[in-house]
Amino acid sequence: MNAREPILKPVPIVDLRPTQITVGYREVEAKRKRFRELSAKGGDSFLGHHMVPTVLGPKGRHYLIDNHHLALALHEDKVEAVLVSVVADLSALSKASFWRFLDNRDWCHAYDEKGERTGFEAIPNAITKLKDDPYRSLAGELRHAGGYSKDLTPFSEFLWADFLRDQIKTKAIAANFEKALERALKCAKSSDAAFLPGWCGPDPIA
Repeated sequence: MNAREPILKPVPIVDLRPTQITVGYREVEAKRKRFRELSAKGGDSFLGHHMVPTVLGPKGRHYLIDNHHLALALHEDKVEAVLVSVVADLSALSKASFWRFLDNRDWCHAYDEKGERTGFEAIPNAITKLKDDPYRSLAGELRHAGGYSKDLTPFSEFLWADFLRDQIKTKAIAANFEKALERALKCAKSSDAAFLPGWCGPDPIA
C-alpha cells in the first residue's frame, strides 16, 4: 500500500485504536473550542480536508499514529467519523510483531501518565480510554507560548512533558496552571533543556 493513501470513506472515530496511553485533557478541550469556532464558519469543510494518519494493524484495524488529541476532541463534540490517511499496511503482522514494529519506528508511545515505560498491553483499545497527563497539557501550552519550536522528532511534546515532571510539581499545575506555565517558560529557556527538540536557546535575561 502506498504511503499516505487516503481512505475516502470515513472511519468511525470509535473504531480508531490509539498508539499511546495518555493525552493532555486541557489540550483536548482547547481543540474542542477551536473546532466549535471552525464549525461556526463551516466545520464540514475542515473535516473534509483534514485526514488523520493511521496504520492498518491486526484484523485490518486503523491505529492512530498522530492526532490523538484531535480525534478525542472531535468525538467529544459528537463527530462520528473522520477521513484517514494510511501510512502503512501492517495487517499481516502478528500482534506482537505489530507493536514491536511500531515501537522501532517511533509510531507508538508506551508510557503512562507518570512518564514510566509500560508494556504494549497498557495502550488502550479506544480513544475514550486515553488517560490524562497534565504535563502533556503543560508541554503543549508551553510550545504555543513560544517555549520551544515545533519539531519533527516523534513525540517531542512528551519529551518536554518528561522534562517538566522534574521541574514542576503536579499539585502546582492543578493549583494554578498559568503560574505553572510561567515557571515552565523559564525552565524551557535554561541550558538544562538544551538537549530537547525545538529548544529555542537561553533566556538573555537569565
